[in-house]
Amino acid sequence: MKKEYQSHLSEEEKSILVNKGTEPPFTGEYDSLFSDGEYLCKGCDSTLFSSVSKFKSNCGWPSFDEGVSDNIEQKVDKSLGRIRIEIICSKCNGHLGHVFEGENYTMKNTRYCVNSLSLKFKSNKK
Repeated sequence: MKKEYQSHLSEEEKSILVNKGTEPPFTGEYDSLFSDGEYLCKGCDSTLFSSVSKFKSNCGWPSFDEGVSDNIEQKVDKSLGRIRIEIICSKCNGHLGHVFEGENYTMKNTRYCVNSLSLKFKSNKK
């Protein structure tokens, strides 16, 4: 993660966004949130996901079947002895989580599995 986006982050948030950690399943504040709004990067405020694309996957982390494509990059992650696709914020390079395909949760057949600590929610309610 770019240094200029780290100063306001807590140690827990840095462990995810900077050090590519993972919060324990079913502990994040956004896992069960299904309000109307947008999910922004906790590091730089880029819009990453809409509540319209969020779905209940029962995996323990917020799940989306679509992201804001220009704001999310994908990289091959060979950690943990397997190949996964890491998702990072295009603006600040903060680690968000991973994306999985072929699980048949939604018609788009894609699951962006995201750490709540890498996000902040902005409600659409006026």
